[in-house]
Amino acid sequence: MATLLYRLGRASLRRRRLVAVVWLVVLVGLGLAAATLRGPTASNFTMPGTESQQAIDLLSERFPEASGATGTIAVKAPADGQLATPQGQALVGQVTQEAATLPGVVGAVDPYQAQAISPNGRYALIQVQFAGRADDVTDAQRDAYEKVGAQAEAQGWQVAPGGEVLNAEPEIGSTEALGVLVAAVVLIITFGSLVAAGMTMLNALIGVGVGMAGLFALSGAIELTSTAPILALMLGLAVGIDYSLFITSRYRQNLLEGLSAEEAVGRAVGTAGSAVVFAGATVVIALAGLAVVQIPFLTVMGLAAAGTVTIAVLVAITLAPALLGFAGTRVLPRKLRKAEAAAGAGPAGTPEAAAAAEDRSGFGFRWARLVTRLRVPVILVALVGLGLLALPAPDMRLALPDASTAATGSPARVNSDLIREGFGPGFTGRLALVVTSDSREATAAAAPQVAQLVQQTDGVLAVAPPQTDPTGRTALLGVIPKSGPTDEATENLVHDIRRQVSGVTGADVLLTGVTAIGIDVSEKLSDALPVYLVLVVGLSILLLMLVFRSILVPVKAALGFLLTVAATFGITVAIFQQGHLADLVGLDTPSPLVSFLPILLIGILFGLAMDYEVFLVSRMREDFVHGDTAQQATVNGMGHGARVVTAAALIMMAVFGGFVFLDDPIIKSMGFALAIGVAIDAFVVRMTIVPAVMSLLGKAAWWIPRWLDRLLPNVDIEGEGLRAHLAEKKPADA
Repeated sequence: MATLLYRLGRASLRRRRLVAVVWLVVLVGLGLAAATLRGPTASNFTMPGTESQQAIDLLSERFPEASGATGTIAVKAPADGQLATPQGQALVGQVTQEAATLPGVVGAVDPYQAQAISPNGRYALIQVQFAGRADDVTDAQRDAYEKVGAQAEAQGWQVAPGGEVLNAEPEIGSTEALGVLVAAVVLIITFGSLVAAGMTMLNALIGVGVGMAGLFALSGAIELTSTAPILALMLGLAVGIDYSLFITSRYRQNLLEGLSAEEAVGRAVGTAGSAVVFAGATVVIALAGLAVVQIPFLTVMGLAAAGTVTIAVLVAITLAPALLGFAGTRVLPRKLRKAEAAAGAGPAGTPEAAAAAEDRSGFGFRWARLVTRLRVPVILVALVGLGLLALPAPDMRLALPDASTAATGSPARVNSDLIREGFGPGFTGRLALVVTSDSREATAAAAPQVAQLVQQTDGVLAVAPPQTDPTGRTALLGVIPKSGPTDEATENLVHDIRRQVSGVTGADVLLTGVTAIGIDVSEKLSDALPVYLVLVVGLSILLLMLVFRSILVPVKAALGFLLTVAATFGITVAIFQQGHLADLVGLDTPSPLVSFLPILLIGILFGLAMDYEVFLVSRMREDFVHGDTAQQATVNGMGHGARVVTAAALIMMAVFGGFVFLDDPIIKSMGFALAIGVAIDAFVVRMTIVPAVMSLLGKAAWWIPRWLDRLLPNVDIEGEGLRAHLAEKKPADA
């Protein structure tokens, strides 16, 4: 692979204008396709095979007028008892009539008829039924719904529309640009060259642009959840910058060793590019592997992010060499270029260049020598520290976020707060029971029985009278729990209700509703989490065994990954679920983690952890194979790779951290967990524990049975085949 990439890098530099034009055409073409073919994103999370989803599908078929999105308008009078006055009744009736005549609305329920009036006569709830699903509600319909009750508010009343119809796509704004700005500063400091930093950033932005444009162009044909493009943007930007950084860094090092620009690019792509391809492949495999849990929206999210990572790899090994060809030696710091000009020779002909290429007094070498000398205390301290950080992880609870966790002041949060204030938390997470049979008589007989059983269940506040479809074969009963949608008591209640009604004969009884769907989704994801974790860990051991021809190195890498995941889960639970230091991340209300965060985090961190493992340990193996002792090879690998890995980790942390400033709790938690996970894996696991353990293992780290070594294919990440090819070829500029 290294030899093939070497040729690709040289060809890309020689035909740099053509390569740049091709990528520009692809970017513009996909941009136009995205503008014309882009479809809406989905905010609902469907889960085929669950009881709640079966009920939704059944309602769509037999009771379509009750299968659409619902809204709840909370009305608050200026004082207690005003809802009982004629003026109050007239005003609430006016708001109800206004809601019933909105575009896309089937009808609105008078709160006096539904007895949705608070005991103190100050709060009322108006149920609004839309014809289509929440994703089918247009922006115009949603805007009209949000403006309901303007006249009542002018008279001092508070009217707060809410419900699932207000679920909107998270907006990407200036806060994420802060992460990109920090990444640019890190690149400038790392390279000491505006040209190198700007070229690396440009390369990454083009890759992200192509990936996102392609994703939006496909959104008209496939259903994307609203978080899928955000995840794709996060990963595409982070890995795009990192992959270009790795190749540019190796190119600069090759220039300092006296190679021509074309040869330097070829060898950079052949060596660092091989690691980029492998690292990118691990991320893609891990993300695509989300399909094995058979959850459609998670599969789409994984494939969308995998697509942008694939584009980032292709851009790094083709466009980056082309841009390096345009930049030439300007990627070097100014002092080295001046020294080169003064000497009238290549960079390697200057003392400064030689010192830069061979300097072993830098922080990376000093840190490596310290860690390897104190390896046992370092390992113990790191393990204890990560263990303490992981302590909250067993308390992790998963759920889909409800309006109570929305940003303070947002329409959804105002509505939720009013409902909780006037009626209690259970009114924000209503459940729905679907009773269906093949005959009107059977349904009519079963519905009262179901209502009585459910009313007797602990945790149920009220059961609404059944509503039937025109045929009378399907009845819908509303259930109001005493607890909120994401409370553990509500989760237990869902299971209790299903057990209670399981013995009803003559009709099928299914429990659904937004709250029940969220609980079903969370439980299925929790069940899939251990399976996926075993798959990812097994994959990491197999892939690293191919790369490093070792048994202990892959096992050590997998154990380090598990430490990263455990500590990351622990910190995220402590802040986002338990509320410790929540103000630091702008979190208004602690709540259970979003149900798909853990499984996504495992997939993404796996790929990123393998990035750092490959870039650090491949240099260790390279020097060990070429005669260095195991101890010296470990120091060399850390010394040469620490600066680049540090910069790469800081860039990823900055990009992911930029999403923490969004109001959306899902995106906020994803950005935080990824940023902290990268920090732990890069600085604690890969740059501290790994060299300490490698030093402790010594030569045993590289042991592998001969029979297994013969069975494993040689992927040549370190470029041994490339060196043999170059030695045979003996290029003039080598």
